Amino acid sequence: MTLPTSPPVPGARFCVAPMLDWTDRHCRYFHRLISRQALLYSEMITTGALLHGDQARHLDFDAAEHPLALQLGGSEPQDLARCARLGEQWGYDEINLNCGCPSERVQRGAFGACLMAEPALVADCVKAMRDAVSVEVTVKHRIGLDKEEDYGFVRDFVGALAEAGCSRFIVHARNAWLKGLSPKENRTVPPLRYDVVRRLKRDFPQCRFILNGGLSSHGQIVEQLQPVADAPDGVMIGRMAYDSPWFLHEVDHRYFGGDEQAQPGRGEVIEAMQRYAIGQQARGVPLKSITRHMLGLFNGVPGAKAWRRVLSDPVALARNDVALLDEARSQLAYL
Repeated sequence: MTLPTSPPVPGARFCVAPMLDWTDRHCRYFHRLISRQALLYSEMITTGALLHGDQARHLDFDAAEHPLALQLGGSEPQDLARCARLGEQWGYDEINLNCGCPSERVQRGAFGACLMAEPALVADCVKAMRDAVSVEVTVKHRIGLDKEEDYGFVRDFVGALAEAGCSRFIVHARNAWLKGLSPKENRTVPPLRYDVVRRLKRDFPQCRFILNGGLSSHGQIVEQLQPVADAPDGVMIGRMAYDSPWFLHEVDHRYFGGDEQAQPGRGEVIEAMQRYAIGQQARGVPLKSITRHMLGLFNGVPGAKAWRRVLSDPVALARNDVALLDEARSQLAYL
């Protein structure tokens, strides 16, 4: 079996999921201020958007965002290879192929979760991308399609990709129901089956498996990462990181041995985002494109509602003045 020669991407033990319309460059910069170690992912970018659209708009990022992975959506090996090469040239640390999104829009493009039904094609895609780049190529996928729960389906899918050289899999531990559920429902309705990921780990000990789906507390994550033979090699969280981004504040010292005292406070993060916003405004980026990612910064603490109200005020946002962050911050007496 041919295995990748590139080293594992730093931060893969804890990853923040690619989220369409959410994990853009401004969101990632914000998350990076809270965790220096977590591996961040771009939104899914289709091969068509990259090959025929504005590449800089899709691919540009701040150097502070490293380690950073580019997630691609597509099903044509040579197109994916060209886009993977672009991602490496732009400086991304990993190229990830989306085989997990169940939306009808993605299905119409013949990629996402429906690709799990075509492991030979996905293997060709992986091989083409690996031949094109030196950075690691990974795959994000589900554990099955629709209501079929036969373990052999996902085992054979992973086996075909492992033979093609993929050695890290991000596994959303639910089936993808291609009909009858919305993308939102697909994140909660199909039952979680973490045991399937552990079984994959036992069957493919030479590969690394990142567990995704339903993780909403550090206690849960620590339990899953207990050092046993079939434990996943890391975790990926999505909505928890977006809705309550301060969740990421514990990541560096819990999972990477970082100094807890060196972590920035919320006030420092706000000040850093003000400086960032000023720089982005000089490039024509409106303030609302940045502050929309910060609404959950104080979730769960007194003043959170007032913070969100100020940062959501369309009249105030129209002024495009970074002082709005000071105004929102003033609602929180302890800062």
